[in-house]
Amino acid sequence: MTKQWWLAALLGLISVMQAQAAEEVVVYSARIEKLIKPIFDAYTKETGVRIKAVTGKEGPLMERLKAEGAKTPADILLTVDAGNLWQAAQQGLLAMVDSKILNDNIPAHLRDPDGQWYGLSVRARTIIYNTKKVQPGELSTYEDLGNQKWSKRLCLRSSKKVYNQSLVAMMIARHGAARTEAVVKSWVGNLAAPVFSDDEDLIKAIAAGQCDVGIVNSYYVGRFKKTDPKLPVALFWPNQQDSGVHVNISGAGVTRHAKHPDAALKLLEWLSSDKAQKLFAGANLEFPANPGVQSDPLMAAWGAFKHDDINVSEAGKRQAEAVMLMDRAGYK
Repeated sequence: MTKQWWLAALLGLISVMQAQAAEEVVVYSARIEKLIKPIFDAYTKETGVRIKAVTGKEGPLMERLKAEGAKTPADILLTVDAGNLWQAAQQGLLAMVDSKILNDNIPAHLRDPDGQWYGLSVRARTIIYNTKKVQPGELSTYEDLGNQKWSKRLCLRSSKKVYNQSLVAMMIARHGAARTEAVVKSWVGNLAAPVFSDDEDLIKAIAAGQCDVGIVNSYYVGRFKKTDPKLPVALFWPNQQDSGVHVNISGAGVTRHAKHPDAALKLLEWLSSDKAQKLFAGANLEFPANPGVQSDPLMAAWGAFKHDDINVSEAGKRQAEAVMLMDRAGYK
């Protein structure tokens, strides 16, 4: 056998080994495993590509990614809240990608302008109310919750949660700091109870009549309604005559030191497709980021609504400012 034959055989073996290595994509995920495993299993069944998900809280996962540097096994970082994705991009943890598929499927305001991350599902942080004590016609905007008519009738989740920090950050982007601070102070003045540690307890308080209105992520209401359709709590889409409902995302980006960047990008592109969007968004009763995909029937029954179309990256850019503003306003 000639040297050329051995060289060709060796190159062929290397090619096979590289292909086999690329058949696994490693995802660092802040999504709960039971929500994402069925989706990843569907991708594996369709493509043969295995997905290894390493789950945890977003902060520790980003610190791990930073500490591992070029040695990281992670190909994708998947997390909730645009603020977290913005922070990851600022820390140099994500790679820029140029994908026509992703750009076509995901609206511009739900993705990084530089292509470092993309929203894969939409989370609406909206107003809820007790249906026995409030009529929808009494509601209008987030800002109006500071009106005197809601005195001792409003409940809010803690300002320590990133969801509320992002809401206030986006209000700063639209209204400026001075007006936003005045709004937040008016909310604090109308509180019926100390702030709640989570949205679920807030919903229970409204259902029990402890307070009449509040602000939560819509999927929490969906979870309650699945088990108790008669719960006296309903959603209201605010600001439909101006800015629109505040939305955030769960999303992902290819890591800067991904060992399988092409395979990682293909997975992200698939996650933005019609089939995957129904699975990905429906798993947590979120809205598809791809506007061409229908929502879960339970959510579709809530009716269409106008999004706030300011790019969600502002939630990250203005997060520190939002935290300081809420502290000044006495929002605990």
